[in-house]
Amino acid sequence: MRTQRLNHLLLSLFLFAAAFSSLHPTATAGDEGAPSPGDGDGDADFIRTSCNTTLYPDVCFTSLSRYASAVQQNPGQLARVAISVSLSKVHRAASYVSNLTRDADYDGSTRAALALHDCFSNLGDAVDEIRGSLKQMRQIGAAGAGASSFLFQMSNVQTWMSAALTDEETCTDGFQDVADCPVKTDVCDRVTNVKKFTSNALALVNSYANKGMP
Repeated sequence: MRTQRLNHLLLSLFLFAAAFSSLHPTATAGDEGAPSPGDGDGDADFIRTSCNTTLYPDVCFTSLSRYASAVQQNPGQLARVAISVSLSKVHRAASYVSNLTRDADYDGSTRAALALHDCFSNLGDAVDEIRGSLKQMRQIGAAGAGASSFLFQMSNVQTWMSAALTDEETCTDGFQDVADCPVKTDVCDRVTNVKKFTSNALALVNSYANKGMP
């Protein structure tokens, strides 16, 4: 069952990466770095200003600034890119935890093993929720959509991104009763880092929703 779910996650990541490549042909959503050559100062400044509204502004700017030329000071596009980056991060974490549940030398009844299995389930749910958010964001602004439609769609995105963040927190909470060990430290550190990207994406989604219709 875990293998089937991992295969499903990896297939969706492949499809997601193919779709995201059309947004920025020279970059991958999981990569981080400085803005691409040719990005305007105004575009980069827009991302920095927007990131200052998040809980982790440095992480936000570092991960999104390279997409400045694609975002072009569009808050909706910035939110979509942030969600895409978040999806990439949580997808990788889910794949990593799945490998641990299969390869780690743990008896299936130990607390560490149970926490790993629960964490993988939580991260899988987060992947589904963030993917749903991205799909909804791509539908926003469709021809004929009015203010009520925009608010409804944004409410869906906010709900799913909030749920994804909760699932990621539930993953790390599940290790509270596990004795300190390298696996616990490794997984909690990785997922804690993933939570920063999801939190930032949610903050940018909320900011976009507060601005009203595109």
